[in-house]
Amino acid sequence: MNGFGRLLLRWSSLPRAARLIAGTTALLMCGLAIAATIVEHPARVALFPAPLHAEQLAEIEERLAGWNVSFTPAADNIIVDAARRSDLLLRLSLAGVPHPHLSSTGEALASVGVLTPQSVVDAQTRAGLAGDIEAGLRGVDGVDDARVIVAPAKAAEFADEEAHAASASVRLRLRSGARLSRAAVAGIRAFVAASVPALEASHVTILDDSGAALDDSGPSTDDGADLQRSLQSALDMAFGYGATIVRVRAEYDSRHSSERDVRRTPLGAPAIKRVRRSESYDGQGKRYRQVEEGEDRGSETHESLAESPSGSLMRVCAAVFVDQGRAIDLVKVRELATATLGYNALRGDTLAVEAVDFRHDPVARRDPWWLLYGAIVPLLPALVLATGLVFCARLAAPPIGLLARSLVDRAAVDRASKTAAGFAPARVRSMLAAEPPHAAAAIISALPAATATAVLDLYPPHEREAIVHRMQRRQSPLLQDAEEILRRHA
Repeated sequence: MNGFGRLLLRWSSLPRAARLIAGTTALLMCGLAIAATIVEHPARVALFPAPLHAEQLAEIEERLAGWNVSFTPAADNIIVDAARRSDLLLRLSLAGVPHPHLSSTGEALASVGVLTPQSVVDAQTRAGLAGDIEAGLRGVDGVDDARVIVAPAKAAEFADEEAHAASASVRLRLRSGARLSRAAVAGIRAFVAASVPALEASHVTILDDSGAALDDSGPSTDDGADLQRSLQSALDMAFGYGATIVRVRAEYDSRHSSERDVRRTPLGAPAIKRVRRSESYDGQGKRYRQVEEGEDRGSETHESLAESPSGSLMRVCAAVFVDQGRAIDLVKVRELATATLGYNALRGDTLAVEAVDFRHDPVARRDPWWLLYGAIVPLLPALVLATGLVFCARLAAPPIGLLARSLVDRAAVDRASKTAAGFAPARVRSMLAAEPPHAAAAIISALPAATATAVLDLYPPHEREAIVHRMQRRQSPLLQDAEEILRRHA
């Protein structure tokens, strides 16, 4: 006999209870092992139902890595846990990831053949060029997405037509809370102009997601916002988030001024220039002669030109609110704000640092019915209890009345039975003349057998049948008497 047979024989020799316990334990262990395997290695599915492009995969992988989410990259998709797929899709959609795929110039011209018309080739080229520009603008700080439309230059083919220069329109979708500085707008304009042949920077129009045109030629209004963000971030890192509130307002000079200064210095001691003039009359005033001699000895000229364009920063006004409950040194906050903002008292800058209580205790508004509420609220439990008692009394009144009536009837029957026990049958009949059949049956049942028979004989036949019918009715009380219980179980 081999080892398996001996093991099977030994298993058969075990008691049935032991085999049942061992089998149940083995099944439980297998179930726990399977459950642990499923928990440790959950089902994994593709994150997106459609294949993704390379830049979309890179964008999603970067975002999932930032969220500390485990994933497995595939050739055209991302493999994640099946239980977290819906949650990840929701978080990615709220974050605007992934961005739509942009066709590059190579992809746009991939379908161009030898017989493709030139107009189609030009349109495909412009579409691919716009995609390349949009992909480049996505990497700009503060820009979430971009849309570029390129209009090519058009030459005047006929005498009555006008030529049009190339132009481009750029629509930017900025990230939440982001603002582009004047230098960033100028850089985007130059980038788009350099990407399109024969396109000048002045023919590039840039819009933000609110529809406002971004211009880099007007006065700058970004210094105040930049200074405010810089100071707010510094104070948050130094004293904790929510300890301070910073507001900065920058004022700009809208005047354009120009000042020119020219100075000439002689090369030697004599004057720079000398002019001699002489006049003479001859022949009794008939001849007039004028002689003018000039001498220029040379000079050194110094010319300076100072221009102040419009939009230059005139002064900065800043206010720093400090939480009074944090016990922060206001002197240190003022010194940090002065250094961060570049405070200049000669320019007219102002800086205010004050401790303010950030707590907002709600003010209780007195209701016009507060007296009525004060009277009702203390009495409300008693009113609820009284209402409940009245409701219960109304529900219990009919059964209680019926029970009381039955008890009264039973007591009357008992008294009548005891009273009629010593009377003659004729007198008992006269006593029961006004009683209904059920009362007469109860009283007659308590009389001795001979007296009960004599009393029944005195009744008319129809009344006797009604009384006898009630005397023979089987009673089934809810609670049996103690004597009946003892009799049954004796």
